[in-house]
Amino acid sequence: MCGITGWVDYDRDLTQQRAAAQAMVDTMICRGPDAEGLWLREHVALGHRRLAVIDIEGGTQPMPYEQAGNDVVSLTYSGETYNFRELREQLTSKGHVFQTDSDTEVVLHSYLEWGAGMVDHLNGIYAFAIWDSRTQELLLVRDRMGVKPLFFATVPNGVLFGSEPKAILANGLIKPVVSATGLREVLAFIKTPGESPYEGIREVRPGHLVKVSRSGIEEHRYWELHSEPHTDDLDTTIHTVRELLDDIVTRQLISDVPLCTLLSGGLDSSAITAIAQKALIAQGHDSVRSFAVDFTGQAENFQPDAMRGTPDGPYVHDLAEFAKTNHQDIVLDTADLMDEANRLAVVRARDGLSMGDMDTSLYLLFAAIRKRSTVALSGESADEVFGGYKWFHDKAAVNANTFPWMAMQHGMDGGWQNLLTPALAKQLDLDAYVADRYAQALAEVPRLDGEEPFQARMREVSYLHLTRFVQTLLDRKDRMSMAVGLEVRVPFCDHRLVQYVFNTPWSMKTFDGREKSLLRAATKDVLPESIVQRVKSPYPSTQDPRYHQALEDAAGKLLATGDSPIFDVIAPDALRKLAEVPAGHDQGARMGLDMALNLHTWLTDYKVTVAV
Repeated sequence: MCGITGWVDYDRDLTQQRAAAQAMVDTMICRGPDAEGLWLREHVALGHRRLAVIDIEGGTQPMPYEQAGNDVVSLTYSGETYNFRELREQLTSKGHVFQTDSDTEVVLHSYLEWGAGMVDHLNGIYAFAIWDSRTQELLLVRDRMGVKPLFFATVPNGVLFGSEPKAILANGLIKPVVSATGLREVLAFIKTPGESPYEGIREVRPGHLVKVSRSGIEEHRYWELHSEPHTDDLDTTIHTVRELLDDIVTRQLISDVPLCTLLSGGLDSSAITAIAQKALIAQGHDSVRSFAVDFTGQAENFQPDAMRGTPDGPYVHDLAEFAKTNHQDIVLDTADLMDEANRLAVVRARDGLSMGDMDTSLYLLFAAIRKRSTVALSGESADEVFGGYKWFHDKAAVNANTFPWMAMQHGMDGGWQNLLTPALAKQLDLDAYVADRYAQALAEVPRLDGEEPFQARMREVSYLHLTRFVQTLLDRKDRMSMAVGLEVRVPFCDHRLVQYVFNTPWSMKTFDGREKSLLRAATKDVLPESIVQRVKSPYPSTQDPRYHQALEDAAGKLLATGDSPIFDVIAPDALRKLAEVPAGHDQGARMGLDMALNLHTWLTDYKVTVAV
């Protein structure tokens, strides 16, 4: 994984703009701590920061291709192409000659062979830009599920782009302005494909490419979920899921640097860890390294709630012992979670509002893992693919005329609409905005003729998760991991698996009367019985009452100063009331405090103008 950025201007000589281009590259140091590159020509600047994972010596970037001393194409690339070895053989048979062993060069030659049609040949997670000197055109490409981020902004006579908005903002042509739409996206916790919080900055949508030329910008979708009848019986379906998982995990174990897995003790991460362990041992390698997050006093403080019925620790150790992984717990303390430098680092990694201690703990977990490994495999996205969340199985949430996860929040959203100033709440009308975005998403769902109503509705619910909900989690995982130079791979986002399971009937996905029946059946042979039977539990959050108290103290100090830019957004009296809720008595209040403090950090540190 790496950080990419660049600038195209058809009316300016960018060879004279090295300082501005370098400033953009410098924002990506955390994503690529190993090396940097800047490729300048008259109308284009391509920048790169590298995290070396495959072909440590040979994969330097940006990577140009020349003929007879003349520029042909140049590539700045972030991600992994898991089928690069097969593609390399195919391209070699067509006469292509390679100078390195990197997947980057394979992507470059794929473009030389197939042009933009190269995207149909790639299996992986990636975001990259190709400048074609022959046509003076730029091609921006993002992977099918949107695992790797890629943002762009139209400017006079060209475009700016980067792995993160901070790279674009560093250029100076785009200012950190948040419009009403951007604020709605932030406060409603919606991640609409293509949107960003910043005015003028857009995100390349998953499965899309963007072509920039002198005549303008064109967007094209090259992949999308499609609906088709599922003809496999249950046994065949279970077998196919396992075959796919074995192939996916084995491909994603390719690395020239230390690799590990993220283990929570749930079905998803345990299945990935166990399959990875089995594959590595079969290849004659050492046991896989696994890491889990825990909190000081979590065993003593843990109280079941609507989302989490059991602590992770016992299940983590069950899997580690059963699969014989090389395991280590990373234990975090409240002081770490409230440390101002850590919280600021998270907001900067996010380029915006953080999700509180769940973001900070993930950042600290990844920072600790990075001292031991460079690549990690994650169980992220299995719930979206296989139907794991509680609201998939709640009749009222499924039938609600909104996003199912919003119909079943249990007050865990921090009550943002109650925190907003009355005038802003009326202007933003978050309920109407959510309704509009929900209708937009429903209109995209690929229908299947003759499908009975309940199955058709569950297809809608699955689509909403695979194109909306998962984007929030993938963005969070990418930002927190790349902020410390850790590459996280997500096997459950392989498009072959996503497409196959999307079309399996809901009755198959729940054939044993539980969530994620297909995944459980496909992997139970490599899991201890405790994990096979465990009920879904989300990423953990500290239950230390000192954390809530620390948030209240920080909010009190903010209210005492009275000059924070957040008071243009939220009402001081509402925040004061929230800060008076006894610590540990209201999870929603704690989350609201956390979000308010992070909003203050973001607006202040980025000098954001809220234009509403």
